Amino acid sequence: MEKKYADHITTLQELKEYMGNFVDERDWNRFHSPKNLSASIAIEAAELMEKFQFLSEEESYKIAQSHKQEVAYELVDVLAYVLSFANRCDIDLSATYMEKMKLNAKKYTVERAKGDFGKYTKLEKPVE
Repeated sequence: MEKKYADHITTLQELKEYMGNFVDERDWNRFHSPKNLSASIAIEAAELMEKFQFLSEEESYKIAQSHKQEVAYELVDVLAYVLSFANRCDIDLSATYMEKMKLNAKKYTVERAKGDFGKYTKLEKPVE
């Protein structure tokens, strides 16, 4: 019986292991330098962006739904390279994510940033 995968039951570690095995089986580690993987993340992100290029905000929501599988596959291409980068550079994504979000919460406090999408250095109320 094949294992079921879903966000609510699959860990990042499982995804990293799956990606690591996928890369190992194909002998791709020699191509997976930080330079190449970071470029691949940007390239795949650009392919995702291309789906929405020249669309209005409203149209982008419609395309995201009407072409959901296509969009999801592009997003997963980005994730695959993120997982490979994390594997190659020994980055704990969960720990680093929480650490970074705590830093972001200090820079973008609710009081300063609510309803304002500007960079924290441009927000009106200074960081204390």
